[in-house]
Amino acid sequence: MRTQLLDRSGRTVQLTDAGAAWARYAKLALQDIDAGMRAIHDVGELSRGNLRLAVTPTFTAYLVGPVIDRFHGSHPGIAIDIQEIPQDQIEAQLADDKLDAGIAFEPVHAAEIGSQPLFQETLSLVVSGGHARATRRKPLAAPDFAKEPLVLLNNAFATRRYIDEYCARQRVRPLVAIEVSSISAIFEIVRRGQLATVLPDGIAREHRELHPVPLDPPLPARTAALLQRKDAYRTAASDAFVKVLKESFERHSVNRR
Repeated sequence: MRTQLLDRSGRTVQLTDAGAAWARYAKLALQDIDAGMRAIHDVGELSRGNLRLAVTPTFTAYLVGPVIDRFHGSHPGIAIDIQEIPQDQIEAQLADDKLDAGIAFEPVHAAEIGSQPLFQETLSLVVSGGHARATRRKPLAAPDFAKEPLVLLNNAFATRRYIDEYCARQRVRPLVAIEVSSISAIFEIVRRGQLATVLPDGIAREHRELHPVPLDPPLPARTAALLQRKDAYRTAASDAFVKVLKESFERHSVNRR
């Protein structure tokens, strides 16, 4: 039996319904082949291999450096590819088997992606040392927060949507002066000027130039999580990274007690 997979009757070639169904299974087959090739080249003693990792932007400012430094120190033969992208792209690339792991937030939206909680992240208003609110200890009420000119990530990022949802619940609108797609840009703009931002408290702890200002009510804590495709092949490198990641957070929790 012959089945037409492509429709060439128009100006462009398109998949027929049968072709679309076939393409879905062909994609899964190719993913299995890729996983098989990685399994062949996977070296259990971790003398070589590859790790494909993606993180949401806030984590690059205070999380990625220490964890990757420890992982590379233990396994210098592993080549590491790190992307800084929004969570929806992390989930899509995990689903397409283009990543071994991602670090983002719960809840996860793609059914084929599993998550493991890592820690609770809290956020605050953050200003430079020269800002008028740098020495403020009393929490800033939501109406006053809404008057602060801000530099924020754009709404492609989960952190920005989280901030917008907080403002909507408080019935205020943030005064956004600048939107960017990079945490490093936010850091430079805030520490050199009079604009404020909203960042995880962990970033402010890592940088003495930044000063957190508590909000009233505070932004709710959110759960940072390790993301992986549920049925994906786990390389020795990815298993080793997960171990280092979890050990790093266990040590961090003990040190903060």
